Amino acid sequence: MALTLYLHPLASFCHKVLIGLYENGTSFEASIVDFSNAGSAAAHIERWPVGKIPVLHDSVGNRVVAETSIIIEYLQQHWPGPVRLIPSEAEQQLEVRLWDRFFDLYVSVPMQKIVGDRIRPEGATDSHGVAEAHVTLETAYDMIEGQLYGRHWITGEAFSMADCSALPALFFGAIVRPFGDSRPQLQDYLERLLARPSVQRVIAEAQPYFQYFPYRDAMPARFLEPAA
Repeated sequence: MALTLYLHPLASFCHKVLIGLYENGTSFEASIVDFSNAGSAAAHIERWPVGKIPVLHDSVGNRVVAETSIIIEYLQQHWPGPVRLIPSEAEQQLEVRLWDRFFDLYVSVPMQKIVGDRIRPEGATDSHGVAEAHVTLETAYDMIEGQLYGRHWITGEAFSMADCSALPALFFGAIVRPFGDSRPQLQDYLERLLARPSVQRVIAEAQPYFQYFPYRDAMPARFLEPAA
């Protein structure tokens, strides 16, 4: 198989790329990177020295593609499918890329700060940084709420790369910092995302690993129970 995606099923940024792949039915091999295993970790560091996942390997040309947004754009250019996740019109492209980065930087990053702090050793936690992360999430939620008025997806009627980014950010964000009753557009948007088949597949594949999520105690029961 030409495409191999190096990932971990619990990693939120991997979910973003998986949604893009599943939207288009793109054939690929999933290879789990286990950072607790010295051999697996070393192999991945050799593949991509900064050690982040996901990373895509395309055997056609022996090309390594890193960073989630770049992977999705690469797939659209070289392995296109029926769903165009980056629109062809220039202004629409800017809007999609803006909200794609917004979810990564202002929802996923602070969410991961909060999650990561829970597993730090005693005496090494960062209460100030966590407080700042909660404030960032509140601001981001308000901005997303406003953006969603009159829109089915985050930039309009078409599902895009920005929505691929939104799902993992909001899925885990809602667990560590619930949206609250004052943001009905945001809550409805997350439910629309969760109803999408590509997203349901990603969540189902991640479900066996949710037991390791540091905020498992706050995760809604519907995500912890096997699908009927």
